[in-house]
Amino acid sequence: MSTETFAQIFAQGEPNEAFAQYFIGQSYLAPLVGGNVPVSNVTFEPGCRNNWHVHHGSEGAGDQVLLCTAGSGWYQAEGEEPVSLEPGSVVRVPAGTKHWHGAKADAWFSHLAFITPGKDVRNEWLEPVTDEVYGRLPGAGA
Repeated sequence: MSTETFAQIFAQGEPNEAFAQYFIGQSYLAPLVGGNVPVSNVTFEPGCRNNWHVHHGSEGAGDQVLLCTAGSGWYQAEGEEPVSLEPGSVVRVPAGTKHWHGAKADAWFSHLAFITPGKDVRNEWLEPVTDEVYGRLPGAGA
């Protein structure tokens, strides 16, 4: 694990040990605000990505919003092409969408993340994004 810090507008936070089992590589978590709509800054070291996962909710709840604030990363929904994320990129992940997100192989990456609150909101962690799948991304060095 690197102890390097990544220059960005929000705090990098502490190593994301609570969710480490759902990431390949080191991520950091900085909770920014709590309440009904908690917002966190998530920072990924180069090559770090989270597992495939699904956010669930009902009656309009459970969408995830990602706001890229620094670095360069990826977002991919199952069955769709990967989307390159740069500062200013915004992604809305509808509830029930299997997806993953993380840093590009050669870049740090940070995004703000929050889930629309409401009924039956929960997260389902799935399988890792394999090195084979990740290695096929543009610029991944495959």
